[in-house]
Amino acid sequence: MDLVKAARKGQEASFLHLFEEHHLPLFRFAYRLTGSVADAEDIVQECFLSLLRRECTYDPKRTPLRTYLFGIVRNQSLKRRRTSNFGVDAVPARSPESEILRNETEDAVTRAVTELPETQREVLVLAHYEQMPLGEIAQILGLELGAAKSRLQRARASLKETLAAYAPGMERKR
Repeated sequence: MDLVKAARKGQEASFLHLFEEHHLPLFRFAYRLTGSVADAEDIVQECFLSLLRRECTYDPKRTPLRTYLFGIVRNQSLKRRRTSNFGVDAVPARSPESEILRNETEDAVTRAVTELPETQREVLVLAHYEQMPLGEIAQILGLELGAAKSRLQRARASLKETLAAYAPGMERKR
């Protein structure tokens, strides 16, 4: 019996195994989309609860579980569209002198990622932060592979232009 079926039948060990295996990457994705720890936790919780519901449409013959779960997190994040700054719950610097530049750069990257159009941000977060292959990203987002590649390329180009001031030797385009 697979873990999803066992979890749906109330086997706690199966559910915990699924949760431990998938929780952290799903949380990171939700956090990067919403910029809120609380929203990310709620989204991941809802993701796992929906997997256990009788009306759940997950079919292992159609899609891998990981892909299905990332799709749920994406859909839940879209429902919660936040207008606040991305990454507001970031950990503060620990040593003032050595961390100032790093924190400034991190903040700039966070702002630049937040300012990307949502369609580009989703692909970028999945590709770079979650290290997913483009084929899986396309499946999660319901896109053709070429569209996912194009969105990722546009996101990278936009970030390169926006962050050029932080990379020595690169000029910012206007």
